[in-house]
Amino acid sequence: MKFSKKGDTGETSLLGGQRIPKFDPRPEAYGTLDEASSVLGVARGMTSSARIKEIILQVQKDLLVMGAEMSTLPEDMGKLAQRIGKADVDRVEDLIDRLQEEVPFPREFIYPGKNAVSAQIDVGRTVIRRAERRAAELKQKGLLESAEIHRYLNRLADMLFTLARWAEEKG
Repeated sequence: MKFSKKGDTGETSLLGGQRIPKFDPRPEAYGTLDEASSVLGVARGMTSSARIKEIILQVQKDLLVMGAEMSTLPEDMGKLAQRIGKADVDRVEDLIDRLQEEVPFPREFIYPGKNAVSAQIDVGRTVIRRAERRAAELKQKGLLESAEIHRYLNRLADMLFTLARWAEEKG
């Protein structure tokens, strides 16, 4: 393995090669997406449900796309092969509707932990909520132009809540 040692100075590179401090809000935001993907990957590895595996894998792909957007300067966005858009938000909303047809929305507070898979999905949901806060900070500071990312993350947290309930009952 070759070591670049470029991060040894406390800086990291954006996708366009620009160097920024590791404590910049952008690496904090896309690092949170990476954390969410890893947490959800544990749930994907734990479950025997093909449906949960498929849903989480698509989420992980979307998180990678969002991470690329967050690590790209606004003037370089045209270089990205893919971006999160309205169709992605609509897909998550449709999934929430389908899951709620099978498992109604609970009328009481939920205590995560009915089973290991649902609890792990709930951990992923809380990390996504943190990513949502980080994305809001980027947007407010003019470091993120996409409004769809924030909408997607908001819907994603709702979907993960619903998926965790589905995993408790069906998965």
